[in-house]
Amino acid sequence: MEYMKETGFLGTKAPLFMDEITVIVALLPFLVGIAVFFAKNKMYKVHSILQLVIYIFSVIVIFYFEYGVRSYGGFESFIKDNPLNHNYLGAVLIIHIAIAVATLIVWSMTIFKAPKRVVMKKHKKDGMVTFVAITLTSLTGIWVYLILFLY
Repeated sequence: MEYMKETGFLGTKAPLFMDEITVIVALLPFLVGIAVFFAKNKMYKVHSILQLVIYIFSVIVIFYFEYGVRSYGGFESFIKDNPLNHNYLGAVLIIHIAIAVATLIVWSMTIFKAPKRVVMKKHKKDGMVTFVAITLTSLTGIWVYLILFLY
């Protein structure tokens, strides 16, 4: 999987796999928003299938990302030549990881509890929390990308 280390396509110093992940992360809230659109239009089967496909794809992307980071040498390899304060970079990464892990937990619970949620208002509330969490994960992921690869 050496291709992952090739130069990315977004015009920064990021490797290819980081550009791929960043585009996916940036699109994620919009993809989930499309799935929500189907629920709002009472197309619940399409909604549930889309949500499950997006969720599974996202979990696969997480593994791809983790593999890429580890094969590249970890976070330290990305910050070694970065002029920004390394404590700041680490703090931003920790914030992103905390939000991303919480998001994965909330999203998992929302999906796996959905068939048992007879009361749609509860699932709708869970879904709104999940959407906000996915959006925050996306924004903080883009933030990490920008501070790592734009300088």
